Amino acid sequence: MTRKLIYALLPVLYLLHNDLWLWNDATLIAGLPVGLVYHIGFCFAASLTLYLLVTRAWPTHLEVLDADTPETEPS
Repeated sequence: MTRKLIYALLPVLYLLHNDLWLWNDATLIAGLPVGLVYHIGFCFAASLTLYLLVTRAWPTHLEVLDADTPETEPS
């Protein structure tokens, strides 16, 4: 996935987080309210998006290699 596409997922997740359309729905799915099942799925989607952000879209200029940091003696 490209970096811009992953960044575009963030506002989509923000908008989908407030599931106003399920507040008055009393449907049960596997014994759980449909709103709770929705948020379980939302948590998986948010976790996947954050995983993609860290693994694919992390800015490389923020990485500091261990060889670049000076060694300090413990005091």
